[in-house]
Amino acid sequence: MKLDEDLIYEILSAVGEIPYGLVATYGQIARLIGRDKNARLVGRVLSRAEYYGDYPCHRVVNHQGRTAPSWPEQRALLEAEGVAFRPNGFVDLKHFQWEC
Repeated sequence: MKLDEDLIYEILSAVGEIPYGLVATYGQIARLIGRDKNARLVGRVLSRAEYYGDYPCHRVVNHQGRTAPSWPEQRALLEAEGVAFRPNGFVDLKHFQWEC
């Protein structure tokens, strides 16, 4: 799928709505923009988000609550916002997932 600027900013705008201290999943962001099956697309856009401005991409995790393996700082950023992690290292989605 070709990425155009409108789609990129639509994804980043949805990410920008995630409240401080909460997380959303890639699939949740995809559903918010009407692209239910495009969670990987969301991840691809977020991996390049620094080229488009300052967005709270650290608040997006996978459907299990796992942080991005290639971004070790993500956990510290979330913990600084009060987000708790389960013993397995995943975000406690039951208590910290954004209900949008």
